Amino acid sequence: MHFLAFSFGFKDLIDILLVAAILYEAYVLLRRTGASSLFWGILAFIIVWFLVTFVFQLELTGALFDRIISVGAIALIIIFQDEIRMFFYRVGSRFTSLQLFRRVSSEEDTASRQQILEITQACRHMASTKTGALIVLAGAEPLKEIADTGERLDAQVSARLIENIFFKNTPLHDGALIIREGKLLAAACILPVSKNTSIPQHYGLRHRAALGQTEKSDATCIVVSEETGHISVAQEGEIREVSPDELFLVLHSSAATTRSGS
Repeated sequence: MHFLAFSFGFKDLIDILLVAAILYEAYVLLRRTGASSLFWGILAFIIVWFLVTFVFQLELTGALFDRIISVGAIALIIIFQDEIRMFFYRVGSRFTSLQLFRRVSSEEDTASRQQILEITQACRHMASTKTGALIVLAGAEPLKEIADTGERLDAQVSARLIENIFFKNTPLHDGALIIREGKLLAAACILPVSKNTSIPQHYGLRHRAALGQTEKSDATCIVVSEETGHISVAQEGEIREVSPDELFLVLHSSAATTRSGS
């Protein structure tokens, strides 16, 4: 039996590491949307294509696989355009976070801290009164399309105003509040609902919308449950319950990350 002889060098190692990094990022994005099984199916197809084309060198089968891959790549780009966009946002934010010498002024840090205090205070009070709320804090992605689905506000961040927006009898309480760059940007916005089938059944529509938004962007979402009064935070397709004090720490950490990447 004839075996292919090959040499392994430093360039080959870099090549393997780059492919592994791309596959890992693809798996993370698909896992967050509940489509991890699709990733393993695509990976299995790629492995079979590699064996057929480069190892066994089956010309007819290899040509068929090449045709499928060329058409399938375009189809995947169309189907997963949101996930692909999020992938490049993640890469871009990690690259810009390497700007180690960017200085943040004390005024900017104080203003951010005050805004986080206002948001935390509003959530604390809404949790005590079991007032349902869904708040989205934009990261590097501006969320213009989401903001356009609601009513524009362009108001200063205020605990009383946030509470008033989500008061049950107001016209803007049903939907999400978008906060971006220290402003209440828009209210009554419509978020994409997560299609992840592994979400626990006790999570309501607000929680599923928060997960859906964080699956498709780098935003941080806050949910106040009107059934239990519990506060939850969603980031990168994951959600967990937090206390008001923990909420402040999570938002402060997210704000620092966003500023370092801007």
